[in-house]
Amino acid sequence: MPLYWHLLKVVPSMQIIAHRVVWSALLVCSWLGFKYGRGWLRETLARPRAASMLALSGVLIAFNWGLYIWAVNAGHVVESALGYFINPLLNVVLGVAVLHERLNRVQWLSVAIAAVGVLWLTFNYGSFPWIALALAASFGAYGLVRKLLGAPPVRGLGVESLYLLLPALAFLVWTEASGRAHLLAHADAPSWGAGVVGLLVFGGVLTALPLIGFAAAVQRIPYSLVGLLQYISPTLQLLAGVLILHEPFGRDRAVGFAFIWVALALYAADGLWRSRRRAAVPAP
Repeated sequence: MPLYWHLLKVVPSMQIIAHRVVWSALLVCSWLGFKYGRGWLRETLARPRAASMLALSGVLIAFNWGLYIWAVNAGHVVESALGYFINPLLNVVLGVAVLHERLNRVQWLSVAIAAVGVLWLTFNYGSFPWIALALAASFGAYGLVRKLLGAPPVRGLGVESLYLLLPALAFLVWTEASGRAHLLAHADAPSWGAGVVGLLVFGGVLTALPLIGFAAAVQRIPYSLVGLLQYISPTLQLLAGVLILHEPFGRDRAVGFAFIWVALALYAADGLWRSRRRAAVPAP
């Protein structure tokens, strides 16, 4: 993801997010219409509070996408990766505060160690990691809203995309009319060209396919394994930021990230142990 959006650095971030919304909406809604017919939208919105909650989750995911794209193209890939490392532990806190779930001692210890890592980065790196925390908070809140609603993942994404479609289209039309976008007028210019236009369109595919794949994967593998696999993405983002985009990663950042990694390792190990314990109990 960060390497892809970095290829579009010539495009303002707001225009990238608008294109991402438009093309992902067309792809997801076409797929839903092909698989479920024209009634999928009515059936999804028939759930209690579905319309208002999917509107809220749509705003949250749009904010998350927009902040992430801006952060990547402003040279904050490493801090963005930190946000997605923090997110699973923030989900634990939201589960306790909102859903009244209970944590064991190892889980509380994981949250505490992660908090120490964030505080270390705040006071020793010289700036508050607001990008990381805003990304974690917005995606955590998005997941919480979707969990409270319980709508099928891809159908929910389709409704969210439809809510965002008209504002995104209106923004793109305004930028074209005001001469700020140059997408249609200068598509053949050296600074843009068909390649950049193609990247903007394919950004919708890059948005939708991982979410559709995720929705299918959770039906086929243990959820504890899903939790572990989700750490691959921020790890690759961190490596891309440091090794390819050459963002700084000094001792202070390494210490802060180490706290986060220890917390995640404890939490993941506890989850795997409990999952295996449950699997070992014979069925009645």
